[in-house]
Amino acid sequence: MKIALIGADGQLGSDLVRTLQGQDLIPLYYPEFDITRAAETRTTLASLSPDICINTAAYHKVDECEDEPKKAFAVNTLAVRDLALTCRELNAVLVHFSTDYVFDGKKDSPYVEEDKPDPLNVYAVSKLAGEYFMSSLLRRYFLIRTCGLYGEAGCWGKGTNFVEAMIERKKKAEVISVVNDQRVTPTSTAELAEKILELILTDHYGLYHMSNEGACTWYEFAETIFSLMKAEVDIKSVDSVTFGAKAQRPRYSVLENEKAKKIGLSPFSHWKDALVLYLGKKGHIS
Repeated sequence: MKIALIGADGQLGSDLVRTLQGQDLIPLYYPEFDITRAAETRTTLASLSPDICINTAAYHKVDECEDEPKKAFAVNTLAVRDLALTCRELNAVLVHFSTDYVFDGKKDSPYVEEDKPDPLNVYAVSKLAGEYFMSSLLRRYFLIRTCGLYGEAGCWGKGTNFVEAMIERKKKAEVISVVNDQRVTPTSTAELAEKILELILTDHYGLYHMSNEGACTWYEFAETIFSLMKAEVDIKSVDSVTFGAKAQRPRYSVLENEKAKKIGLSPFSHWKDALVLYLGKKGHIS
């Protein structure tokens, strides 16, 4: 099985490289491979003739998307449309990632795949539009919504992830303010990559929610990080309005992995257990 992996040096891409080592894997890196350059993308993929194309590329700076909607839609929507057309032409399966932010957060129980999206910000709208293009153009695809990603490589473009950002602020002895009214599920990219491999070895195509189990606020996530590290930190709980982010986020965007469970994929661990493994790998705890 030949796999073209777009964004192989990103946070999720790096863990996919490790997980897919047993496959015929072709890593593709930005900016040499840029999905917004449709003609070049088609030419490169046609020359490779992959069985599966995995796209981890995205413009995911949520607040910046409010000021750069054209860029958000260029990467998250139009490039996904062009990639889907190319995969259809090449008879390749497309694997693409979306976000928990497609929901408005008004629900009080985990969102399943059949729940109606209602995005609140530019980033989420652009990702949802990309979903619609993909599902309308392809029959063989895996569309994966996930939540709160963090991985060893750090987020491409941000240079870090939430866990490392919290630890860095602790080192600087800063007072750390973290929102306590947005409930999510922090998800390990290492574990997500393992489930992606399981999924693409099946022919159960379609939309999937895939995240670690359980839920917490970003404040509770930060508290747990420092508790596991046995670190004393001045951490302050704030609401979203006080925090002052430009883009509105859903207050609740926990995902239920309903379809993954139905087809028999191995279950995700609880987010706390995944966090312990991550902190150990990074040497933050023994």
